[in-house]
Amino acid sequence: MDTEFRDRFSRLWQAYFPGAELPITFEIGGNTENAKIAPVAKDWKCLVCDLLKVRKGTSLVYDQDSLACSGARNYLGYVTERDENFRYFLSYGKPGVVEGERYKQTPELVDEIGKYREHLPTRGKTVTFRRWDRLGEADNPEVVIFFARPEVLSGLFTLANFDRADPNGVICPFGAGCGSIIHYPWLEQQKDDPRAVLGMFDPSARPCVALDILTMAIPMKKFARMAGFMEESFLITGTWKKVQKKIARSNEIYSA
Repeated sequence: MDTEFRDRFSRLWQAYFPGAELPITFEIGGNTENAKIAPVAKDWKCLVCDLLKVRKGTSLVYDQDSLACSGARNYLGYVTERDENFRYFLSYGKPGVVEGERYKQTPELVDEIGKYREHLPTRGKTVTFRRWDRLGEADNPEVVIFFARPEVLSGLFTLANFDRADPNGVICPFGAGCGSIIHYPWLEQQKDDPRAVLGMFDPSARPCVALDILTMAIPMKKFARMAGFMEESFLITGTWKKVQKKIARSNEIYSA
């Protein structure tokens, strides 16, 4: 990681998004120094809930045994096959076997989803999560993840579309909370022209974030370009100064 770039973005972030939460990052199979090993999972817990520790500054390293949720193991690529009853779990359930989440209308639709799934190359590797200011020279983050309120998201969304003519610099695919911040943005990172991913609409993950927080997960190669545009973009205009006042008011309300 270029620490000069790290520090420069931190300064710009504070200047244009004063008081807003710094993003977190993740890297597959990379540096694990100065990071805590996430313990072996015993009881079910959502990965998104665990990432609150990272958002507060604790770097964490995960492997398959650290993940308590089968969905997280699948979205992170450690498991490629679903339980035979998953098709009922995601749809209307199966009496006496599994209660349905009713996120998809039928089991057949769930089966179709599996045909489009690509898997991350995590087998035998760890995944390291760090907050932006905890990154060091040995780190090579692949995705930058913002947990943010609407005004901050509006800035990120607009910046993500700043250098493109088409209106689709941000996508919003259906999936679990961890899928929207890890799986889909990592797949975008592998493309020549990656897009940012708006997420955290999964009702099962919503208890793990504040009532008005969504996420924007940005592939690193796109994020580097976005950071380079900040000082020539709308962020230097009077329009954004009005939004900054709302960001400041929001910080005051939620820190009270």
